[in-house]
Amino acid sequence: QVQLVESGGGLVQAGASLRLSCAASGSDFRYYGMGWFRQAPGKEREFVAALSWDGIRTLYTDSVKGRFTIFRDNAKNTVYLQMNSLKPEDTAVYYCAAKRFGSAYGVSYDYWGQGTQVTVSS
Repeated sequence: QVQLVESGGGLVQAGASLRLSCAASGSDFRYYGMGWFRQAPGKEREFVAALSWDGIRTLYTDSVKGRFTIFRDNAKNTVYLQMNSLKPEDTAVYYCAAKRFGSAYGVSYDYWGQGTQVTVSS
């Protein structure tokens, strides 16, 4: 069982940056592929970024390529989402997710966090 806790959300102006963190419980975090998703009001949850368990592969949705970066620190059991040049359309609740030995592609995640709100004003 893995528990995930997101943090780092907030209210920022367009063009600003935020770094989201997702802290995972357990001692084998390094074996988990991680993903970030988001859900805007009135919309379905959508994929944002993924990082394979071995840290080699990443995948991003087109709308965040070049602006967002997913990376991990296994010593801290944490995965991050660095978000630069934020836009109002990035406003959503952001969730992290985990899957043991998950790759970056086509992953069905087993564990989810509770989410952190990101609001970008214009």
